[in-house]
Amino acid sequence: MKINTIASKLILHVEKENINKKNRLLGINPGATYGSSKRWYPKKFADVASSLSSQYDIIIFGGPGEREIAKDIEQYLIKNGISNYQNLAAQITIKELVSKIASLDLFITGDSGPMHLAAACQIPTVAIFGPTIDGETSQWMNNKSSIVKKTLECQPCMKRVCPLKHHNCMKLVDPSDVLKAVKSLN
Repeated sequence: MKINTIASKLILHVEKENINKKNRLLGINPGATYGSSKRWYPKKFADVASSLSSQYDIIIFGGPGEREIAKDIEQYLIKNGISNYQNLAAQITIKELVSKIASLDLFITGDSGPMHLAAACQIPTVAIFGPTIDGETSQWMNNKSSIVKKTLECQPCMKRVCPLKHHNCMKLVDPSDVLKAVKSLN
C-alpha cells in the first residue's frame, strides 16, 4: 500500500524563556555524541563567538560528556576578554535545553541532536559538518539554516574517529567560513 503524504516541518510545543536581554542570543553547541570526528575545535568556536560577542550574548551548551570542551571554549573567551557568556554545559535539563534553544536568535553547532531541536524551533542555524552526510542528517525543513563543510576525497567517512588520523574535514573549516555563513542568514 502506498501512502501519499507530504513531509512537514518538525514542531515542538515549547515556551520560549522570558529573557530580559539587551543583545540577541547566540547559542554554541560544540558537542557531538556520535564521536570525536564530528567535533569542531573549541578555539575555533571561541573565535567565532568572540567575533559575534558585540552583537550577541553567548550561551555555551553541552551534555555531561562535553564539559571539558565547553570549559575550553570558556577559557578562550576569557582570554579574548569576552564576559557576556554563560556556560550551561551539563547544567540544564532537556526541557530547559529546548526552551533555551527556542529563545535563541542564532545557533552554531555541529551535527547533533540540539541542531535538530533548533530546526524544529526554526532558529537560524549554522551547522558544521565533517564526516557525516549533510544531505541525510542536516536540519529538517529549516529555511534559516546554512551548512559549513569542506569537500574532501575522504568525506563522508561516517566514522566516529578519523581513520586517516588528520581530521581535515573539521580542521580545515575556518572561523571565517562560519562567519560568512552567519552573514548569509541575515
